[in-house]
Amino acid sequence: MLRHALVIAGRDLRIELRAREIVPTMTLFGVLLAVLSSMSLYVNEETGRAVAPGVLWITIAFAGTLGLSRTWGREREEDALRGLLLSRASSSSIFLGKALGSLVFVLLTELVVAPLVALLLHAPVFDHLLPFAALVFLGTVGFVAAGTLFGAMVARTRARDLLLAVVLYPLVSPALLCGVVATRDLLGGTPVHDLLDWYRTLVVFDLVCIAGGIGLLGPLLTE
Repeated sequence: MLRHALVIAGRDLRIELRAREIVPTMTLFGVLLAVLSSMSLYVNEETGRAVAPGVLWITIAFAGTLGLSRTWGREREEDALRGLLLSRASSSSIFLGKALGSLVFVLLTELVVAPLVALLLHAPVFDHLLPFAALVFLGTVGFVAAGTLFGAMVARTRARDLLLAVVLYPLVSPALLCGVVATRDLLGGTPVHDLLDWYRTLVVFDLVCIAGGIGLLGPLLTE
């Protein structure tokens, strides 16, 4: 299963290296959103640090939704999804492979967006780099896992971009809320050991989304 998943993820990454379509679009959209939000919300350094977590996670959510929709949109072209289902890869492998590819795309966007938000809003991200990176990574894993599952559900619809956002955001709101609150407390100086409950909540959310994707993608695609 893992070998097939890596093959599918590698295929998506090779397509993106040739097309350069998803990551540049996500990054440009994320940068634009971060700059506009920072310009409209920044008053002074104290205010900037307070609004930085919200700006960061909103940017991740919006840019990530754009990329998740497009990764499944490629499978619609020339009935590629049918060929994928007829291959030797199981539905679990397809889910994990698509999720791994999407995770790389979102993480690459975050490597640009997170330092930009920290710079524009004077957030002390680099003073808490490792716990901040772990927090963003855990939140991103759950977001991508849920987005991959629901992206497959709406892939064959015409208004898939709008429909994905409508179904996805209520589902991933626990992860986004945990991410915003934990990031706010972390950048505010709260010790990491006082934030462990938020980390545990994100880990549980990630495991539930991954298990749900592995179990539900097969029936979802066959229907």
